[in-house]
Amino acid sequence: MLKVLSPAKINCFLYVTKKRDDGYHDLFSLMTPLDFYDEIEIEVIRENEIEVSCTHPAVPEDESNIAHKAASLFFKNLSLHKKNELNSGSFGASIKIEKKIPVGAGLGGGSSNAASVLLALNRLHDNIFSKSQLMEQGLSLGADVPFFIYDSPAIVQGIGEKLAKCPNLIPYYVLAVYPGVVASTQKVFKNFDIKLTKKRKLDIDTRLNIWDKFDEIDAIKHMHNDLEAAAFELFPDIKDTKEEMECVLSEKVCMTGSGSSLFAFFIDYKKAEKAYSLLSDMWKGSIKEVLLTSFKL
Repeated sequence: MLKVLSPAKINCFLYVTKKRDDGYHDLFSLMTPLDFYDEIEIEVIRENEIEVSCTHPAVPEDESNIAHKAASLFFKNLSLHKKNELNSGSFGASIKIEKKIPVGAGLGGGSSNAASVLLALNRLHDNIFSKSQLMEQGLSLGADVPFFIYDSPAIVQGIGEKLAKCPNLIPYYVLAVYPGVVASTQKVFKNFDIKLTKKRKLDIDTRLNIWDKFDEIDAIKHMHNDLEAAAFELFPDIKDTKEEMECVLSEKVCMTGSGSSLFAFFIDYKKAEKAYSLLSDMWKGSIKEVLLTSFKL
């Protein structure tokens, strides 16, 4: 049996650079894992089955659960890898997920769970696959899964498959708020206007070409999300929550991913803790969830 931590993530910045012929979008993003986790307990069982249980009632426990899909994919690839071995046997797993990352929050909880299952099963099977092989497997489960297998702040491009080590990030405390809205990634991207003005294209090209010149990155200077307008139009509560946060905190606030969570950065822990208390008290009893964490560097 193996117990692992499955981290949340944020997109410190996110630019949509292109709509692809396959309907997906190419992105340019700085992503970092957070010191905030789901906890997963995974055990290899001899029976040729996969069992998933989760503490959150909204998370399915059948084949539609992404952790279940990850285990199924891993065992399929394991069987192919071992097909020439005698007594290769059948494979199964028991997966127990203690949910702490809000569900449908844009913090990557599901993708992180899938990545954690792939990594854990690989460890339990003597690291039979390399990290790059696991990342390739993970991409078929979701665009963010390779990032969680990479497990480090990264500059992410393509649909999530191109990852490069990020220069040193100045550490920040992160105040994240889930506004209680499940934002559909598909709907947000469909609502996004891809039109690239000359100014915006120049801005993106400039940013794409400067990252190898940095020794250190101050993420607060680069906070941006192209998808905010599309998400705000579809889900006004996200916009309202952002405006409330900025008013109360007097800090810049940004949405992560395709939504719905929002975040602000603090260099000083006492200031971050005060901000956490302010928002927690203001929204006590509401559906909003307030989290205080930090970069996982």
